[in-house]
Amino acid sequence: MQSTALALAPSTSFLKPPGRKSIPKATQLSTLTSLIQDSLTKVHRLSWQTPLYTFSSSNASFLFSNHRYDHLKVRAASVPGSADEASKQSELVKTFQLGSMFGIWYLLNIYFNIYNKQVLKVYPFPATVTAFQFGCGTVMIILMWALNLHPRPKLTRSQLAAILPLAVAHTMGNLLTNVSLGKVAVSFTHTIKAMEPFFTVVFSALLLAEMPNIWVVASLVPIVGGVALVSFTEASFNWIGFGSAMASNVTNQSRNVLSKKFMVKKEESLDNINLFSVITIISFILLVPSAILLEGVKFTPAYLQSAANQGLNIKELCVRSLLAGFCFHTYQQVSYMILQMVSPVTHAVGNCVKRVVVIVSSVIFFQTPVSPINSLGTAIALAGVFLYSRAKRTKPKPS
Repeated sequence: MQSTALALAPSTSFLKPPGRKSIPKATQLSTLTSLIQDSLTKVHRLSWQTPLYTFSSSNASFLFSNHRYDHLKVRAASVPGSADEASKQSELVKTFQLGSMFGIWYLLNIYFNIYNKQVLKVYPFPATVTAFQFGCGTVMIILMWALNLHPRPKLTRSQLAAILPLAVAHTMGNLLTNVSLGKVAVSFTHTIKAMEPFFTVVFSALLLAEMPNIWVVASLVPIVGGVALVSFTEASFNWIGFGSAMASNVTNQSRNVLSKKFMVKKEESLDNINLFSVITIISFILLVPSAILLEGVKFTPAYLQSAANQGLNIKELCVRSLLAGFCFHTYQQVSYMILQMVSPVTHAVGNCVKRVVVIVSSVIFFQTPVSPINSLGTAIALAGVFLYSRAKRTKPKPS
């Protein structure tokens, strides 16, 4: 009876009643055993009445130490934080890598335009110079495939048939650009080439039936107006330089539109780097005989000596030609690598910034005289290119 009374009043079971004799140890042990059994019975009943995940009864808290599960909860809660930190670090690494590639792209463009202009100034044979640059690119591509730096493509006849028109347009575009660079200032050539979006819109509408929205059309107005203003105020203006730069816009943008039209089957398409590599090799094969027919064999000692008499000795001419060829291929290769990492709109914005960097650096290096109106026209044209790249992101509202 005594044990039953103590079990019913557990709050007083461990206290010595005042003025009474102490309870024997055996009786205390039996009382504690009864308390534990009674508590286990309550817990068992509670577990049948409530789900397991709500088991946190205060009646049994003194029986179970749940340190192990608390540790697991702490670790589980800390996993999302560590995952967020890892994702932030990976984003920082990717941003740094992308920024470095943009910097390399711009730097290679600057050096190419400087070395190329220096070579064309004393060696005025643009077809021969362009063929040499394609030859440098071909050697670099063969080395890239031979050293397994990039997987070698397996071409089919249908692929070659689709790539050939692109290679012809690519060859003509680069040749005409070099013709313009040999005749006018670098800054003027690149200002005219800012009109590329205009021809992209025209050829997309004619060949692909892609009609531009109102914002794209509006962005073309400052581009055309800025280029016209620069052309009227350019000190080095001549029609050959202007016409060849404008023709290079036509060929380059027709190449881009044709690439959308012909390379539509994913199972037959190549990645950007291999596509550019194959186009470069075909361009070299096409341009070598064309350069000989247009200009003759110009790698004779007599022609090299005539170039040396105009300011560059033979060694300097060869070194700068090699550097120009290296920069020519590498900057385009880096451009295609960036295009695989970002959206076409982001790449277009980066290309607009690149043009600004090239124009400013060439003006500083060659000390090109620029009037305020000329600078204003260049700024308007480049602002139009930026607006065009932003307008291309605007999606038409469904009707």
